[in-house]
Amino acid sequence: MERWLSPRVGFALVAGLYLLSFPYHPGLRSPNELCRLWQSRAFVVFGTLHINGVLQQRGMVGDLSCTSVVRDANGEHLAPCVGPDAPREGVVARWYYPSKAPLVSVLGAPVYWVQTKLQGQVSELSQVLWGRLFVTILPALGLLVLLRRFLAAYVEPGTADLFTLVYALGTMAFSYAEAFMSHQLTAVLLFSAFYCAWKVERGEWKPWGYALAGLAAGAAVTAEYTAALGVVCVAAYTVAARWKKWAALAQAVGLVVLGAAPLLGALLWYHAAVFGGPFVSGYKFLNDAAYMGWHQGGFLGIRLPDLRAFWLSFFSPLRGLFALSPFLAVGFFGSKDVRAKEKPFFVLLVVLLVTHAYFTASFTYDSWGWTVGPRHFTGILPFLMLPVAMLYERLRTAAPLQASLVAGLCVSSVLATGLVGFVNYVPDDVSSSVWALALPLLADGYFPVSWLAAWIPNPASGAVLVALLLALVAWLFMRFRALGATPFLLGVVLVLHFGALRVLPLLGGLPKAEDHDRGAKGFLESVWVAPRGVQVPFK
Repeated sequence: MERWLSPRVGFALVAGLYLLSFPYHPGLRSPNELCRLWQSRAFVVFGTLHINGVLQQRGMVGDLSCTSVVRDANGEHLAPCVGPDAPREGVVARWYYPSKAPLVSVLGAPVYWVQTKLQGQVSELSQVLWGRLFVTILPALGLLVLLRRFLAAYVEPGTADLFTLVYALGTMAFSYAEAFMSHQLTAVLLFSAFYCAWKVERGEWKPWGYALAGLAAGAAVTAEYTAALGVVCVAAYTVAARWKKWAALAQAVGLVVLGAAPLLGALLWYHAAVFGGPFVSGYKFLNDAAYMGWHQGGFLGIRLPDLRAFWLSFFSPLRGLFALSPFLAVGFFGSKDVRAKEKPFFVLLVVLLVTHAYFTASFTYDSWGWTVGPRHFTGILPFLMLPVAMLYERLRTAAPLQASLVAGLCVSSVLATGLVGFVNYVPDDVSSSVWALALPLLADGYFPVSWLAAWIPNPASGAVLVALLLALVAWLFMRFRALGATPFLLGVVLVLHFGALRVLPLLGGLPKAEDHDRGAKGFLESVWVAPRGVQVPFK
């Protein structure tokens, strides 16, 4: 039993889930991923920033920007291809680009280049598989190492192990590590920037560590524009740590700027080259007029807070942050523990939560579409683990029953987000991502997709993933029990959490919800890449 409860077993289960899962269905034409993958191809095949050539070969995708080159009496200038400002005449060329920040596309290019040398023709499935492995999955696993070291500086090693694993499968980290998108990579880069600053402030690294922090921060913004909010939060940590030490603060700022300058300079060059100005992003030239309104008004679409957006982002059984990962909510009760031990990090947490809560409540909620959770929170989730871990460790000795409740929320979160992460594409009109999508798909025999399906058809290959998830849940259950948690309370919390996810949608009107749920499930089944008995060619 002691060998089974070893942290190595827990980390091996997590690594297996990260490395074997492959939630992808070509029939969905996943826009957030394909637009970046197509640009990676364009870099290699055509040597261009635009993706026109790849679109001609592979077909149109979503999440694009389109610039019209217009020639008139004043010369040439850029204009949107769609919308009220689209030109009616004088257009001499149209160029298509991803509307996203470019780092993920850039990182995917060398992976694709190696594939072309080894495979010749590279299929979409193969590019997605290997692109995810090197651009999002392996960096995500590397983040677990940094997070565990950070937590172990404040809590016992066993507690640090537990909450690192809970983060890995009990939050959106798993979902976005398994997608060729920027969200989990942004979490890796933001936490890396903080980690470098933290090591310097603890006296374990020399001041040059701040140049590495700047490099990671610059990379984060180059991966995802909204990462700028996270960079501000990390900056708040440094300001708090060096408050009234003006010379030391100036030194840190200088080193951060030095480290960030190359990548930020490259980002400004990219904007100028494709969108006509260093501070003009692709959102000015969106190719879908329906999405333009989301980015207009306020600052880049960030307006005054809206109660509906706030409530659904945190508590919706479809993709609410605290609905799917309720253990994160108890972190508020651990804030006093953080403040007592690490005031600069407490300042970071306050700025982090205020800015991101305002953002999610002030931006169009519907823009999170087809995702697991409010995806732009993904970058801040590693920072939320310390208050939960410190709270649990305090309660273990002061209030064992309450510690059991926290442990139960952790176990239940891992099961809920793990199941939804196997699906990873959640339609907007589903009532509950767990009860109306993940579980019914399993019940219908649509098991998770693994790259093992290249040799072992479902359900066997998908059953491996389900078994790994259940094994991790059992491991966490027994590990928390070994630390004094009451098994009965662990089970009660799990039942109450899953019961709440089941009951809450019913309050909104069952007949309509049932119609939408059946339609969404049926649609996903129609595009499921690895249904029962099917082998998936990845070459």
